[in-house]
This record gives sequence, structure tokens and C-alpha cells, in this order.
Amino acid sequence: MKNLLLRLATGVVYVLLLVGCTVWSPVAAYIFYALVAMGCTLEFCHLMNRHYGAALNTPIVGFGAFILVSAAWLGSIHSPESSQLILFTGITALFLLIGELYREAPDPLRNWTLSFAALIYTALPFALLPVVAVQFDPFQGQTVYEWIYPLALFIFLWTSDTGAYLVGSLLGKYIPYKLFPRISPNKSWVGSIGGGLFTLLAAYIIYSLRPASLSLVEWLGLGLVVVCFGTWGDLVESLLKRQLGIKDSGKVLPGHGGMLDRFDSALLAIPAAVLYFLYLA
Repeated sequence: MKNLLLRLATGVVYVLLLVGCTVWSPVAAYIFYALVAMGCTLEFCHLMNRHYGAALNTPIVGFGAFILVSAAWLGSIHSPESSQLILFTGITALFLLIGELYREAPDPLRNWTLSFAALIYTALPFALLPVVAVQFDPFQGQTVYEWIYPLALFIFLWTSDTGAYLVGSLLGKYIPYKLFPRISPNKSWVGSIGGGLFTLLAAYIIYSLRPASLSLVEWLGLGLVVVCFGTWGDLVESLLKRQLGIKDSGKVLPGHGGMLDRFDSALLAIPAAVLYFLYLA
């Protein structure tokens, strides 16, 4: 019971922060997602150093993640600081490369590879999020912040996870076909399909509340994209943890594990959603 209450409290705080910052303003959203990206990147680096024999410069890679997301978000809202941050991003990349000359690490190639892999895997998705969040309004002749789009991505992910758990728990024993038993033995096809149906319902509800944003077909398509790539994102992180021989990516979120455990689905769903929006445009 104590663990359940702790998990519930952590989940409530997480949801309130994400929803509140996303809805409040693009600056609040930028700060929140930049911190999330940095947290995920630091956690990834810690895992590689502790369980994979790497020697990543964790503070610098984490700083690079924050700067990368900051440059993307501030650039999307036309902040003059964005060009300076882009310069800092390049300097950080150069520092990661040149720094290995002086660190005398046993495997600099591994450090280079995993450092840039960390930025691509854990930071780039949140740097791409403004493509979804900041849209051009032809009636106003300028870009506007549409918080409903990034928020909808996470609503779809939460709905898919909840629906998959409920349907899988109810019907999994009657339809015991596993989705990916080699990587995640608890995921079932019936649960994933159930989560997808719940997500389509959520997409319809959002369309009903904001019919002027996207058409119903476009909202349903976005829901399906998020479900598919969110599931793959979950499986990718499961493969990572299985390779490293760990159960949770961290302990920063009591009752939920680590940052990667919480945002694993979003790391693939966000880039896929960006491609979907570019297709619609």
C-alpha cells in the first residue's frame, strides 16, 4: 500500500508538471522539456558508465542535451538567444570530440559513439517537439503556440499504456499471444490492440473538444502513429535494459523507476509525430 501511494503521488506530480508547463506557455514548456531531456541524457550516460564499461563525460553530455533542446525551442518562438545556443551546441560537440584526447580513457571510440547516441536518443526528440507545438496560422500570418498538440501526444501515450494494461489483464489469459516475448514477455497483442482502441477514443474526444485544429481522420491517424511508435519506444528501452541486465533505468521517480522508464515511449513517438505533421503540411 505504501508503494502504491508513493507511485500515485509521483504520477500525480509528474502529470501536473507536464500538463501545467505545456499549457501555460511555450517558455514554461521549453524549460520543462529541456530539463526532462537533460535528466534522460544524464541517466543514459550513467547507465553506460556503470553497466557497459564506458567513461562518458556525463555533465558535458547532459549540458549538451539541455542546450540542444533550448536552441530548438527558443528558435521556434523567435528568441534572439537561440543563435547563441546553437553556437554552444556546436562547441559542446567539439568539446566531446577533442576532450577524449586529454582524458586518456581506455576506449575513446566507445565514448564518442555513446555520447552522440545519448544526444540523438534522449535529447533530439524533445528538440523536435516545437515542430509539433509551434504552428503557422495563415489567418494571423504568424506562428502560434498550439499546446494541444504536444499535450495530445502524451495523452495518447498514457491512454495507450492504461488501455493496454487493462485489456491485457482482462483478456490476456484467454488470448495469450505475446507481442514481443524475447524483449518484453508481459506485453500481449490483445493488450496492445486494446490500448490502440482506447487511444482512438481519446483522439475522437480531443477532436470533439477542438474540431478546428485537425480533422477527425487526422486526429485518428496521429493517435495510431503515437501508439505504434510509442510501443516500439517502450520495447527499445526494454531491449536496452535487458542488454545491460537491469530492471529499472534509475530511481529518480519513486515508484516509477527512472526518467527513461517514464519517457521511453515518447522518445520514438515524438519524432514519428513530427514526420506525421510534416506529411500533413
